[in-house]
Amino acid sequence: MNILISGSTGLVGQKLKEDLIRAGHKVTGIGRADFSGPEDALNTKVGQSDVVINLSGAPIVARWTESYKKEIMDSRVLTTRRLVKAMKSAPLWRGLFISTSAVGIYPEGEIFTESNERVGHDFLAEVCKAWEAEAMKARPQAKVAIFRLGVVLDRKGGALQKMLPAFRLGLGGPIAGGKQGFSWIHMDDLINAYLFVIEKQLDGIFNLSAPQTTDNAGYTMALGKVLHRPVFFPIPAFGLRLVYGEGATALTSGQKAIPEHLLNEGFVFKFPEIGGALSDLLK
Repeated sequence: MNILISGSTGLVGQKLKEDLIRAGHKVTGIGRADFSGPEDALNTKVGQSDVVINLSGAPIVARWTESYKKEIMDSRVLTTRRLVKAMKSAPLWRGLFISTSAVGIYPEGEIFTESNERVGHDFLAEVCKAWEAEAMKARPQAKVAIFRLGVVLDRKGGALQKMLPAFRLGLGGPIAGGKQGFSWIHMDDLINAYLFVIEKQLDGIFNLSAPQTTDNAGYTMALGKVLHRPVFFPIPAFGLRLVYGEGATALTSGQKAIPEHLLNEGFVFKFPEIGGALSDLLK
């Protein structure tokens, strides 16, 4: 298949591109130049594709000024809108559109599957709602799969890599008490889910998180155990707010999501529980 990926230079995008090529697909990246250049060029790229995957978006863990909150929203919604417009410009296009979202769309305090229609009302939930609504405009012309990602765990980058120095020194600990949900997924399972959905041409909402839920304290304890280090240094919420301001919400809040849709379709996770996933990543 001919597959386009926006955000192909990011942590997930790079690995996904490599594995799709290894699986025999032709993969083309969509960058900023494509979005800012002539519309016809992007329209042609999209029109000649079989699958479009959107991974674009400014980093969430940062200090949220009003201007940066606008960048978080626009980098997701406007790129999605542009891709959908390109699809609509090719009336005969009937491909698969896989658009990213996050489990942050859910409220805290419960365990959610895709069939639960309750959503949160904080800033991150509002971003996800707007993002998903824009992607859904590609229907009925395209099949639309929404991937609500948990925290992606990978040895080469992301949240795990940032935490490792402190934990290896024995200075790790739970964040803000550690009771907030921690939905996560091993990078290998995430990539395999993309391949699975593409191969089966599935659509709908998918929680991209491991089937065994945990919270921040559970993740912290598992990481300390794998590294053979104590986890006696909790990180208070006020300290994170001093650094990130409102953006600390991305670290002090969390959700628990179950990948019911994937499981019902027959997808098998290689790493369903946090201890095994961290052991594999840090072996």
